[in-house]
Amino acid sequence: MTAGGARANPRPRIGITGGPGSRDPEHFTLRDDYVRAVEKAGGLPLVLVPGDAADAPDLLAAVDGLVVTGGGDVDPALYGQEPHPKLDPAPPGRDTFEIALVCEALRQDRPLLAICRGHQVLNVATGGTLIQDIPSLTIGAGLHDPDRERWEPAHDVRILPGTRLREILGRDRVAVNSFHHQAVRALGEGLLASAWSEPDGLVEAVERPDLRFVVGVQWHPESFWDHGGDFQPLFEALTRAAGERRGRERVWDEPLRLSPDTR
Repeated sequence: MTAGGARANPRPRIGITGGPGSRDPEHFTLRDDYVRAVEKAGGLPLVLVPGDAADAPDLLAAVDGLVVTGGGDVDPALYGQEPHPKLDPAPPGRDTFEIALVCEALRQDRPLLAICRGHQVLNVATGGTLIQDIPSLTIGAGLHDPDRERWEPAHDVRILPGTRLREILGRDRVAVNSFHHQAVRALGEGLLASAWSEPDGLVEAVERPDLRFVVGVQWHPESFWDHGGDFQPLFEALTRAAGERRGRERVWDEPLRLSPDTR
């Protein structure tokens, strides 16, 4: 502790979105991989569950960075399309809540890591569109939802040189896991595509070069937190950016108590 009750080098607070269970909507669910990956990177995980979208500014004020997680499909009405027969929608309320969080995080320039569905939410929140079903709508597409363990690679992705993703992972090509049947079609405003799947060329990562830290990936880097792999640097980069932002604020454990001589 420092003078006056300020904490030295507090852990960055990382909000992680959860959602209603698809089989039991009366309970919220979140895979522990997200929490463990944030903890391992030195962050303090705080779970954010769907509520009133109007609460997004207050919720974002309580965290230093944000992870938007995987889950069901985004409602295609949000990007001007009719639902595809293969649509697997997220539980009601999650789309609008997470889009509000993403928009507020972008407005505040708060560090953001968007994963799988979260990557798609980021694209839709910025005005982009999605391929609603890769197998039926994309000729020559590879298998993006194989029956494998969550930490087993499914295909390679090619990373654009000069991007933040390339800087973080330190490689031009990485093998990733894959559990999705949708993908980015038209990019949202301000987003840069930073990685593509091989050999079919679907967008696998996006970022906002003009902001502090905004990265979206279509695969699940959190699944490797205890299985090796090369993706923990994504969570470390998020936590570092969140910590730098937090470092500009004074955080107090208790009210400042003035001595009688200073009253």
